[in-house]
Amino acid sequence: MMGPIDLHVHSCCSDGSLTPGELVELAAAKGLSAFALTDHDTVEGLTEAFEAARRHGEALTPDACVSPVRVIPGIELSTAWKGRDIHILGLLIDPHSPIFHRYLQDFVNSRRERNRKMCLSLASAGIDITYEKLTAEFPVRILTRSHFARYLYHHGYTGSYREAFDRYIGDHSPHYIPRERITPQKAIELIHQADGLAILAHPLHYRFSSRDLEALVEVLKEQGLDGLEAVYCTHSPSEEQYLRSLAARNELAVSGGSDFHGSVKPGLELGSGYGRLYIPASILEELEERMHRKGHSYEAPI
Repeated sequence: MMGPIDLHVHSCCSDGSLTPGELVELAAAKGLSAFALTDHDTVEGLTEAFEAARRHGEALTPDACVSPVRVIPGIELSTAWKGRDIHILGLLIDPHSPIFHRYLQDFVNSRRERNRKMCLSLASAGIDITYEKLTAEFPVRILTRSHFARYLYHHGYTGSYREAFDRYIGDHSPHYIPRERITPQKAIELIHQADGLAILAHPLHYRFSSRDLEALVEVLKEQGLDGLEAVYCTHSPSEEQYLRSLAARNELAVSGGSDFHGSVKPGLELGSGYGRLYIPASILEELEERMHRKGHSYEAPI
């Protein structure tokens, strides 16, 4: 019998704290049979994750009571819809898609320019920060506002990450500079060009009314959306059931994930979220079946 899975996980290649290899080790220790590495706007960590999973599988003895950990190639793309930040997960993608890579490089360049401007704005307020100092402290390909928050906290400008967002870099704070975002439709197109499935991440996170959320789902379905992340770390049983029903009404698949970031989100565990999350392997099997019905058969290593 396959163990539970987690289809929404971040590494230090975006705004998580663990390396892709450490995530494989943690997934194995927790008895997960698979997890999806879904870093923000990058697939940089997948090669390391695949290799770590391969080594883990080779190290298992024939009589081992656990299965190898499978790494599902994924990504989380940031989009904008009616002024809201909407995230679209790509699952079971082909990370080697050349069209996909060209877009990701353009996005990295755009994000880098935004981050430089935010550093200048913060410096104008008397904060000792430059883009070079920020990248030296966080030598990762994708710098997010989470890294700004950690910098401000580590250097004593705030008492918490939350305060950093409230005072300096939140959406309505003085030093926030919006970056270029694509539409959800474009994100869905890019994920499909990489032969993956497009999933609306944490649908309740955006605080839409039920009416507006259902309108969004209907629009995205027409644009090719494949599923909803109904099983999520903060969803109550009734919220999960509502999203499962919404997915069924729109003939969409159901996905599930913890949105694990390591120490960046204290108390949130890989696979189990805040303690009550359980994502059965059958969810991944159903997603793969949907892939096959669409005519795609990409298989990731391990």
